[in-house]
Amino acid sequence: MALLAFSCCSSALAAETTAMEPEGYRLDDYRAPTPATLRGAHVIDTKQAFELWQAKSAVFVDALPRPPKPADLPPKTVWRDKPRADIPGSLWLVNTGFGALAESTQRYFETGLEKATAGDKNKSLVFYCLADCWMSWNAAKRALALGYADVYWYPEGTDGWEQGGHPLEDRAPEPGF
Repeated sequence: MALLAFSCCSSALAAETTAMEPEGYRLDDYRAPTPATLRGAHVIDTKQAFELWQAKSAVFVDALPRPPKPADLPPKTVWRDKPRADIPGSLWLVNTGFGALAESTQRYFETGLEKATAGDKNKSLVFYCLADCWMSWNAAKRALALGYADVYWYPEGTDGWEQGGHPLEDRAPEPGF
């Protein structure tokens, strides 16, 4: 009986740490447990991401948001963006992982992917941000909706990459946002 009770509790705990895959995009609470799946995409771990990166066989796309400069800062206040340590060679398409995008952000996303793939919708794309971050899940889902055929989602993001002992480099967002 104790084993049965443990089994029930461990199943409940697993349900709390892994979210169900929604039909649409995640619209809020972006830093929360993510699903284990993304229909139409390959879900990869750090080892697989590193192999793709080493082989230079995919474009790595960071979907991490960037906090905007506060509108109410006093005029002479110096504003410095928070630096982003990223997977080397990545493209940072800032703010493209929100569930709903403004038309200009959607165009920025589309233009960034088109430029990164030279218009080849069969080019492999790896989307990531941080661990427990829905931004990369949304961005990968959005790329699938645009017709990109070889989409990878790396849910561990730079957190997993760094824990795996792999290099990071400072990154600025792709211009145009």
